[in-house]
Amino acid sequence: MTPNLQIEVRDSLADISPAQWNGLCEDGNPFLCHEFLHTLDATGCLGKATGWYPRYFLLWAGEEDIRELVGAVPAYVKTNSYGEFVFDWAWADAYQSHQQEYYPKLVSSIPFTPATGRRVLVRSDMPLDDTIKILASAVRQFADSQDFSSVHYLFITEMESRILSAVSPVNSEAQSADNDDSADASRVLTGVETATDHLRRIDCQYHWHNNDYQDFDDFLARCTSKRRKTIRRERRHVSDAGLRLAQRFGDTLTEREWRWVHGFYQSTFDRKWGNPSLTLPFFETIGELMGDKILIVFAYDDNDGMPEWPVACSIMFIGTDTLYGRFWGCRAEHNSLHFEACYYQGIEYCIAHQIDNFEPGAQGEHKITRGFVPTITRSAHYIRHPGFRDAIANYLAQETPHVEQRCAGLTDLLPFKSDLINL
Repeated sequence: MTPNLQIEVRDSLADISPAQWNGLCEDGNPFLCHEFLHTLDATGCLGKATGWYPRYFLLWAGEEDIRELVGAVPAYVKTNSYGEFVFDWAWADAYQSHQQEYYPKLVSSIPFTPATGRRVLVRSDMPLDDTIKILASAVRQFADSQDFSSVHYLFITEMESRILSAVSPVNSEAQSADNDDSADASRVLTGVETATDHLRRIDCQYHWHNNDYQDFDDFLARCTSKRRKTIRRERRHVSDAGLRLAQRFGDTLTEREWRWVHGFYQSTFDRKWGNPSLTLPFFETIGELMGDKILIVFAYDDNDGMPEWPVACSIMFIGTDTLYGRFWGCRAEHNSLHFEACYYQGIEYCIAHQIDNFEPGAQGEHKITRGFVPTITRSAHYIRHPGFRDAIANYLAQETPHVEQRCAGLTDLLPFKSDLINL
């Protein structure tokens, strides 16, 4: 392990170099970049109103005047479980029924974003396993020192799940970092160990995979006749209604169009439940900073009283090998428009730009018949209280085979010809 390692905890990325932070994010996940994470905080999306309080764990190498960022964990103190999409309400209820406090807890996740990706970031020239163990142990020690009930890593990679769930102490050369001059009141960690014995949890999402399709018709050709007809019928519902779809990158939108986008995002919460967490300044800022990584699909109705104003909008983020569908909103209901704007437009974009995967968001078994494969997602959990840890471990031991069985069984709903299914 590289000598002279120091761990620091900050509550803001404002003073962290975007180049150094982004140097840890070589997989091209747009939600892990400095621009996205810092904008969430800087534009009022986090804090008391939403219950997300940033705590960034930073692993530095070198001396104080020439140190380099070689690892990090984006984490948040949570006072509720909203915006996580890995549901632990029953755990919180169990704590409450035994007069114990479940909140605050510490969560490593992307706020309001159920997208798979690294949560323990390691620079490519660092030893991967050992660095993850050092950072995870620092996170755990911090949770212990602050009397948090637990630590949760959500939507992690299979590799992280393996490492975080293994009990494998090694000698660490990490030292504590005391930065009294930091404006964000960074905290000191000492005596870092590297045992990482988190509980594993799995769930099921639905992801589309690009099997070298030449175009959308090629994708359809690999579906059964029944499903192919259904998808074509849904697309015709949209075209027959006179609706016109337009794909735009975020850096081409005007201020007025970003207001439309934010309005559509808010409309989903108005029709369903909850409160919108992302502000208009957030959308405007990420449009400026990372607009080339944002795909907006507008739907226009030329017969509408205001044809220049879209009737619907979907919002997606573009990674190196994955497209992420995130938000949808509309001001008029049209048959199958949601499927077109949120799924089929994304599939077309992936095929045209040779993107391997498409994650359209959490839940929704209706995605399977449209080509989205049931896919295991993972989380890891450190529960401080021994009794609750044992109880949750027993619960997970019963839950896991049911999730695995359900996820495997749902593949029967896939639209592909049986001899062409490639999971």
